[in-house]
Amino acid sequence: MFKCLNVKKNKGFSLIEMLVVVLIFTIVMGIAMGVFTSALKLQRYNLAYQQLLSQVSYAMEYMDRSIRMAVKENGSFGCIGAGQNYQNPGGVLSSIKFVNYKGQCQQFYLSANQLMSLNTAIFATELPLISSDFKVTTLIFRPMGESGSDFVQPRVTIVMEIEANTIPPKPKIRIQTTISQRNLDM
Repeated sequence: MFKCLNVKKNKGFSLIEMLVVVLIFTIVMGIAMGVFTSALKLQRYNLAYQQLLSQVSYAMEYMDRSIRMAVKENGSFGCIGAGQNYQNPGGVLSSIKFVNYKGQCQQFYLSANQLMSLNTAIFATELPLISSDFKVTTLIFRPMGESGSDFVQPRVTIVMEIEANTIPPKPKIRIQTTISQRNLDM
């Protein structure tokens, strides 16, 4: 009653089917590798940016505190001109000099793309404020309120741009802040 159908049973794949599968697999793996390498680059950039933020935060906080606590030169410290609060040594805007709250001459300046701090206490100590993994491309100190008027509070505006020394793209931060002097009675 039943007729047996003469059906061929395939026991493998044809060459065309194999080529299509290999092509699809190659495309999917290429896309996956592209996404993976992009994610690694983005992670590396974000890590460098986070470290850059940490370095900038530390340096700005240190300079802010020192500049805010500066005292007026009364002539006995021999650091800057008498009656001044802040001075750009030699007229260079990438450097600022002042008398700190301990009565010591302190200076912040740019040297070989590094932000440096010089404290001329008994032993002059010159220290970098940021890691050598980063370079300062712009540093400007603008003291204001030095006219001798008692009605203008002395202040310093700092403009700084720092970038990482990493593989491109290099994270970069440009920051500006103004600090007013707190110790006005000296």
